[in-house]
Amino acid sequence: MAGPSPSPHKPRRKVKKTSNSSEVSSVAPSTTGRSSTSRPAYPLAAFLWPARSSVSQWEILPLILMAAGLFRWAAGLWGYSGFQNPPMHGDYEAQRHWMEITTQLPVSQWYFHDLEWWGLDYPPLTAYHSWVLGKVGALIDPSWFTLHTSRGLDDPILKVFMRATVIISEYLIYIPAAVIFVRRLTRLQGINSWNASIALTAILMQPGTILIDHVHFQYNTVMLGLVLASMSSVLAGRYMWSSVFFVLALGFKQMALYYAPAIFAYLLGVCIFPRINVPRFLGIAIVTMVSFAVLLLPLLLGAFYDAYRGIEARPETFGRFAPLPIFTEYSYLVNYRAWYFPIIQQLAQVIHRVFPFARGLFEDKVANFWCALNVVIKLRNYPSELLQKAALVATLVAITPGCFIIFLKPRKELLPLALATTAWGFFLFSFQVHEKSVLLPLMPMTVLLASNHGLSKNVRAWIGFANLLGVWTMFPLLQRVDLRIPYYVLTLLWAYLLGLPPTSFAIYKQDGQPTWSGFATSSLHCIFYAAMILWHFMEAFLAPPHGKPDLWVVVNVGIGAAGFSICYLWCLWNLVVESGLVNLSTPEKKKAKSQ
Repeated sequence: MAGPSPSPHKPRRKVKKTSNSSEVSSVAPSTTGRSSTSRPAYPLAAFLWPARSSVSQWEILPLILMAAGLFRWAAGLWGYSGFQNPPMHGDYEAQRHWMEITTQLPVSQWYFHDLEWWGLDYPPLTAYHSWVLGKVGALIDPSWFTLHTSRGLDDPILKVFMRATVIISEYLIYIPAAVIFVRRLTRLQGINSWNASIALTAILMQPGTILIDHVHFQYNTVMLGLVLASMSSVLAGRYMWSSVFFVLALGFKQMALYYAPAIFAYLLGVCIFPRINVPRFLGIAIVTMVSFAVLLLPLLLGAFYDAYRGIEARPETFGRFAPLPIFTEYSYLVNYRAWYFPIIQQLAQVIHRVFPFARGLFEDKVANFWCALNVVIKLRNYPSELLQKAALVATLVAITPGCFIIFLKPRKELLPLALATTAWGFFLFSFQVHEKSVLLPLMPMTVLLASNHGLSKNVRAWIGFANLLGVWTMFPLLQRVDLRIPYYVLTLLWAYLLGLPPTSFAIYKQDGQPTWSGFATSSLHCIFYAAMILWHFMEAFLAPPHGKPDLWVVVNVGIGAAGFSICYLWCLWNLVVESGLVNLSTPEKKKAKSQ
């Protein structure tokens, strides 16, 4: 007689506890002399110490998310960019105004309306996002987005709504993407859940994103979250989904182009190595093109429908022909009465607004190569076309090595380093850079905390150095809108949690045999930290000389540009080493591997 059929249910596999160098770096040896006892190496590890015995990241995740949300909301209690600062106010007013025009105007007029007052200059997904938020806000109080009369509004209830939109947008996109990315990367590299929780907390508490999005006010984390989703899809081997998410990131903020060369090089690499995969290549190409088409479709259909109803995209022309904003000399070749003209007009205007080449080489005073060079050579005296070409050549030189490496060695774990390298290259050398753009290279560099050796002293020191330097270079921007206190609180808190200067210098204490690289790292970082601290004292207590009111800002730019250049070289060097193009193994290690 046949026995009972086996149950289709498979028991759940137990998660193996792994031990790795990251855990060792988060645990300090006992001072009691007992080898069986240990203690946390830095405060963040101490806070999460009770979760060390947990086998699942999901047990501690709700507490991490609540803590991250609490700090974000508390930071939002401060003022924002442009608060009671007429005539143009600031980024807060720009975001509110975009909700105003997208909900109050026909679609065809979104990118044309009153460009002197915070005209829409981000890609269409930002416009759709503003439309959704504006519709929701209008249900609470329609006066917040009344056309023209709502400009410069500083209603405290509106502030609560606007702050809430940033947090909700972040918790819908950036934070889930960060959680999934950290989970996949740590699993890929065999890192246990405790270290994954430490890395995730450090990533979510990154001071730059909190200060810019939740205090100064923007929605950068939406774009960064979509990039993280693209990176996470790469880790899962879902290259078409990776393409979709990255197109959405580009569709939200054009600054995602900082990552585009590395993403392109990686996706092309996985289609060629180890063997040519034509179906994968065609699939990625088709999905990318379809994603762009779907992204633009609502805007173009809206423009076409408005033209059908007789609504002009530019009412001030009274139906007369107006040259296209780009390729103006060829505008006469297009019949402005043709059915397809509204589509061409919208595409031309979007490109013109999204890529503002007429603005100049850099925005305000930003810590990149061109602004630092401008102290010595006044670049504004040179033709804009020449500066654009110089920026293009310099950027290509800076990003080519990283793209070439990730193309030849398309390994998943190398992607954060490749993205950080190319983003640093863009930030340092590209055209029209803003201070806040430093968030782009900092994001992939910070997620290295979740990689193998990510919590080791050396890697943690470099990631901390880049983040603290990045926030420091944004201090003049934050200071202009009276955001000094949240700057000091959030920056020093993050430094304290990760055991970084100026709260602690123990991270530079070398374990075991001291090395020249360790000594060089500690010396270099300490010089920069000393310069940053000294700069703060001088900026606070010493007035700049007469005739040089921007002296301290210029010094900030010079120090920041030098430090960021070093961060670029560190990312590039580690990418070269991790890719295996340079073998730094000692003869003893080589012999051990061969046995």
